[in-house]
Amino acid sequence: MKKILVIHGPNLDQLGKREIDVYGKTTLDDINRALEKKAKELGVEVKTVQLSGEGEICKEIGAAKENGFSAIMINPGAYTHYSIAVRDAVAGTSLPTLEIHLSNIYAREEFRHKSVIAPVATGQISGFGLDSYLLGLAAAAKLV
Repeated sequence: MKKILVIHGPNLDQLGKREIDVYGKTTLDDINRALEKKAKELGVEVKTVQLSGEGEICKEIGAAKENGFSAIMINPGAYTHYSIAVRDAVAGTSLPTLEIHLSNIYAREEFRHKSVIAPVATGQISGFGLDSYLLGLAAAAKLV
């Protein structure tokens, strides 16, 4: 069975508690449960991790293929806009990688309009809340 790694970046462990007007009441546990359910429907396996540190995220991406993953989904959080380290980790992996965002980053503050990850990712999905993750998983399953 194909395995897809889902990386939730910094502050995503606070979903449902912070900026509810932007992110809604959906928690990270809600997202992970929905991903598990969708993965079963799609015939893939998912592993979800929430990492706050840039280095931790880079290590996870770098080891993904070695750890048997066929694709990566990542919500880099604020690292989306400035982390060259995460960008380089994504660029360096041979795995299809999807950038995921709950909110539409292009409809928010101007500094959020630029993603340094998108140019090296296979694709980007943003603005659909929980469905951003489910759409991403469907796309990743097709890619593998």
